[in-house]
Amino acid sequence: MDKDTRNAIERATQKGRRLLQDDFAAQLEGHFDVLLSGVVAAKVGPHLSAREQLQREKIVAAIEHKRAAGMKPDDAVADYIRDAAFTTLNRLVALKMLEARELVQECISRGEQSGGYKEFCGLAPGLALLPDAAGYRLYVESLFDELSVEIKVLFDRRDAASVLWPRRQTFDDLLAILNAQELSGVWAEDETIGWVYQYFNSGDERRAMRDASQAPRNSRELAVRNQFFTPRYVVQFLTDNTLGRTWYEMRKGDTVLRDRCEYLVRRPGEVFLAEGEKVPPEESTEGMSQEELLRRTVHVAHRPKKDPRDLRILDPACGSGHFLLYAFDLLLAIYDEAWADPDQPKNEATGHTLAFDFPDRQALLREVPVLVLQHNLHGVDIDPRCTQISQLALWMRAQRAFRNIGLPRAERPRIRRSNIVLAEPMPGEGDLLGDFTASLGDPMLGELFTKLVDAMKLAGELGLLLRLEQIVRMPGKGQLELLAPPEERIHSTLLRFLNTAGTDQRTRRRLFADDADHGLALLELAGQRFDVVLMNPPFGACGAGAKKEFEKAFPRSRNDLYAAFVERGIECLHRRGLLGAITSRTGFFLSSFQKWREEVLLKEAPPTVFADLGGGVLDSAMVETAAYCLE
Repeated sequence: MDKDTRNAIERATQKGRRLLQDDFAAQLEGHFDVLLSGVVAAKVGPHLSAREQLQREKIVAAIEHKRAAGMKPDDAVADYIRDAAFTTLNRLVALKMLEARELVQECISRGEQSGGYKEFCGLAPGLALLPDAAGYRLYVESLFDELSVEIKVLFDRRDAASVLWPRRQTFDDLLAILNAQELSGVWAEDETIGWVYQYFNSGDERRAMRDASQAPRNSRELAVRNQFFTPRYVVQFLTDNTLGRTWYEMRKGDTVLRDRCEYLVRRPGEVFLAEGEKVPPEESTEGMSQEELLRRTVHVAHRPKKDPRDLRILDPACGSGHFLLYAFDLLLAIYDEAWADPDQPKNEATGHTLAFDFPDRQALLREVPVLVLQHNLHGVDIDPRCTQISQLALWMRAQRAFRNIGLPRAERPRIRRSNIVLAEPMPGEGDLLGDFTASLGDPMLGELFTKLVDAMKLAGELGLLLRLEQIVRMPGKGQLELLAPPEERIHSTLLRFLNTAGTDQRTRRRLFADDADHGLALLELAGQRFDVVLMNPPFGACGAGAKKEFEKAFPRSRNDLYAAFVERGIECLHRRGLLGAITSRTGFFLSSFQKWREEVLLKEAPPTVFADLGGGVLDSAMVETAAYCLE
């Protein structure tokens, strides 16, 4: 996507954000009696209908939830308005992209003249006569409800950020921005949603944050400062030499990825060793020319085959999901190739080969997109907006895979799970926490949950850098089996806790339950090990609130967040697992990173490939970068 097109997306995103935030701020103060200062009117005004009173309770509960997490009153209101504006904008952008892929009928591109709305009105003719386009709103919200079955995190209207709806003029102006001619070519591009995410926060906003404080002051600042698009060639280079390389070695070079992965580093003299065969001592390279070094014999250690369902890929700072999207493409080829392999390994969970579980190739191809999202791809981010976007992007990529095999929309399997995890503090409201732990009915389980809540206080700043898997060690009890029975019991109790709430408590308990589920998902992920870790991690100083804990946890890598992410990524790998990262290049020559180089990289995961990229790679980021893979 060229610079002019990206500039057009940036202008549209910033205009849309301003429109929505101004409108929503006016609605909060002028209609719902919630002031921008954080003051909430004690009494509900008589101008609110019964439905609007319930909506107001949701808004107030969401703002109070943010305050319980440590935000000041005015910051909590501002953050709620941002959440609502981004969610609204992102949903409409998503509908534009789904239209371009023929995954929904025309619904946004011509507003109330859209073909989908006209058909909707044909079923209920009175809708078009409702004032203030209420019928069109009902239609659009029905689309949200339909899509939320598979893309819940973005389209779930139970989310408190969904309460506010733009007023008629704002909505019309927003549609005019999205339907402008200069954007007509962007909606079919997969990366558009990622640029909308990056441009929602302006460059001026990032500069103001840096001017105000050298270190991020909270999790939002950390996320905003590190929103930099990873170029496609970097994504390919790192994924080709980790996931691609892993499969290439498992197949001893006999794979379609050999030619498909255009950045895969291969040597002409590679010799693949058999199981049990040891790598012979390396010959001396002294005096060899570059040509001789390239062509000398390189022995590749035996890498046992795996069922594709057992290949696990993690991006611990996934952003809008660029690494995961390209990994998805490679996995489609991997599954197809594995199915035809006469020497297939068995799946760890089922004990069956891929061909046994899918005797017919077409049956396999029909299910592969679901299998990839269910088993293979995992992502974590501290920004809820990222989890919205990456799940949407992966869902759209799965729909393209279905379309490419000619599977009609009505026959496509439902995608009910993706492993994208939001890292944020777990619920801390004292009364709800006490009520919930008591409802668990098991003191040990209550202690585990309380420890998890305490450990998650810094999740919004540290994400997967928190070694949550260590908290399941209970005094005198040995190590609990990670999650299995405890997770299921906690989750089922959360459902009961939510369903037994009265109307006045339902929103608070839903927020509590959602945060608890995020914490359990992060704990489950922290306990897994992966074949491949890919990342464009945050760089620079750790947030001020987490600095002490960060430096204690990562004494060898505390100079920079990216160094700690690399160290943690190595911890998350299986033996012989591969990590690919693009980071600042400073760690490879500054003396302050000596321990990181010597004790983390060279001892635990030496580099396999390295590219010194220099400056100008990460869009507007003023950093010189390197892209490298470690084993």
